[in-house]
Amino acid sequence: MADGTNLIDDLKRRMQSSLSVFKNELSGLRTGRASASLLDPIVVEAWGATMPLTQVATVSVPESRMLSVQVWDKQMVGAVERAIRESNLGLNPIIDGTLMRLPIPELNTDRRKELVKIAHKYTEAAKVAIRHVRRDGMDGLKKLEKDASISEDESRVLADRVQKLTDESISEADRMLAAKEQEIMQV
Repeated sequence: MADGTNLIDDLKRRMQSSLSVFKNELSGLRTGRASASLLDPIVVEAWGATMPLTQVATVSVPESRMLSVQVWDKQMVGAVERAIRESNLGLNPIIDGTLMRLPIPELNTDRRKELVKIAHKYTEAAKVAIRHVRRDGMDGLKKLEKDASISEDESRVLADRVQKLTDESISEADRMLAAKEQEIMQV
């Protein structure tokens, strides 16, 4: 049974990892309110290498509809501005020395609906990843049963646990989608 328990623990970890990636993708969707995580996917060309924006500047939220980016090195201001403009987030930096202010524009109804569709795509991708983990788990159980490491009854019990874990993970993804959808559609 120890092999089966290890398998379940590994599956749980992998499903949580899929949900974590999904949560990170959702946080990148702009909702009309300022969030420091909005700039997380932005990478800056700095000193001959690409690095995350958070490694060359501090991002803060001074107001509900404004982001503030304090660039640490004055020479990097242009590169950070370029990275933000090219990120397709629809943000226009206002530069004041090494400080950039990013006003968050109001979303129109069409853009909100488009963002909801993108959120649904992210959700479906997360569910597919979770189902792949489930399939790997079921294959692992069949292999353990074939190798006589676990009995047929233990395999059935563990398969039920894998399915329950899968259902919980998928319902968590649905809850996260519903919360994000409500956040996006809120005017």
